Order: sequence, then C-alpha cells, then structure tokens
Amino acid sequence: MSERPERFIIDGKRLDGRSFDELRPIKIELSPLDRADGSCYLEWGRNKVMAAVYGPRELHPRHRQNMTRAVMQFRYNMASFSVDDRIRPGHNRRSIEISKVSREAFEPVVFTKFFPKTAIDVFVEVLRADAGTRTAGINAASLALADAGIPMRSLVSACAVGKVDGEIVLDLMKEEDNYGEADVPVAMTVGEEITLLQMDGHLTPKEFYKALELAKSGCRQVYGLQRQALVEKYNKDYSVDEDDARSDAGGDSDE
Repeated sequence: MSERPERFIIDGKRLDGRSFDELRPIKIELSPLDRADGSCYLEWGRNKVMAAVYGPRELHPRHRQNMTRAVMQFRYNMASFSVDDRIRPGHNRRSIEISKVSREAFEPVVFTKFFPKTAIDVFVEVLRADAGTRTAGINAASLALADAGIPMRSLVSACAVGKVDGEIVLDLMKEEDNYGEADVPVAMTVGEEITLLQMDGHLTPKEFYKALELAKSGCRQVYGLQRQALVEKYNKDYSVDEDDARSDAGGDSDE
C-alpha cells in the first residue's frame, strides 16, 4: 500500500491534476473475447477490467432453475497479480460481497422473464486494480450484456464519489480511496433509478446529498461513453455487413 500523502488537494487540484468533478480517462473495447456471447474490456485510470457474458443457457443442476425467469449469476474476481501485494487466488469475503451487490444492480433492468429455466452468467475479472474496481466492473458488465444482446430496460452506469481533505470529489484514485474520509459507489440507469448505493466512511446529510448529485453527474458522463462505444461498434459492424453484401452481389453479377 502506498504511503499516505500529507495533502490530497493542492491549489484546487487533486494529486493527479484533476478537478473535483473530473473522471479519470476511460477506454472501452467491445467484443474482445470471441467465445463469449458478449464481452467488454475497460480501462479506467490504471484499472484494467474484462467482463464476459454467457447465455441465456440452460441452468444446471436443474433444481436451481426458475420456471418464470432466468437466474443471473455474477462473479467478480481480482487476479492475484492485479495489486502490488499479490493476493490469494479465488473467492474471498470481499469478492463475494461485490458479486452480490453487482448482480443486484442489474436485476431491476434485465428482462429475465423472457428466458425461463435458464442462466445468464456474468464474469468480471480485474486484471489491474487501482480503486473503483466494483464500479468499473459494473460498467464493463453492462456493456458486455448489451453486446450479448440481452434485453434490458437501460444500461447501468456506475462511478464512485468520496471525501478527501474535507472536499467532495468524483472518481477516487488509489490514494484517495485508501486514505480518504468517505467512499460512496453508485450505479444508476439512464432514468437515474439508483440500483447500487453503498457508503464507507462518514458524511453529514448535506455532504451526502452533495456527493449523490456529483455521483449522478459522473454516471451520466460514463453513460455517454458507454453509448458512444456501442454506437461505434454497431456502426462498424453494419458497415462490414454492407461491404460483404456488395461483394456477394458483385460476385453474382460476374458469373
């Protein structure tokens, strides 16, 4: 773990040069995994996260099947090499908790009733961790679900907000997350229905509502990037299909 800085905010700027309401750089790549039904690779600051979706597919063992809807299964995992101090591979209490709350963040938006007796499996693997991995994982999983063609009421967008040096700031970096006064991860739909809200630390009621509004602003920014990634991906796929169709038509005319 890095040493605690003397100050987190200097001359109105945070340690990485960002303003209070600025996100870290985000990079999104859709469909990086050929064998998944949908997938997404996301970089957020120094975080690197891969999400994959499989299904809907028959759920085994059969006694776990639900006759009226699909069962969502969400697995969040941090690779042992994702942090400076290597961690033991496999599930622990933290990964189980994040898997649970992440799954619950999607339950209000995924149309599970369309796929009775099946499972929709979501896997999130953190390849490099640098604060905010649960929100990064939710954003990647949301795009992977869309990439898999799973019908949803809305994408889910997530970001964290916190308090450092007495100031409310958006998208905590590693040092702010480790040593700050509060950390509040939030996930919401396009219509600003909150599907995840947690808090670690202490905020006054006034600070909490300020933090919540800042988190909503951050989620709206994330949604813009998610939507842009989907539009670019499917525009590209449409162009490729058009080119293939022209090639086929040209081949027929030559004969």
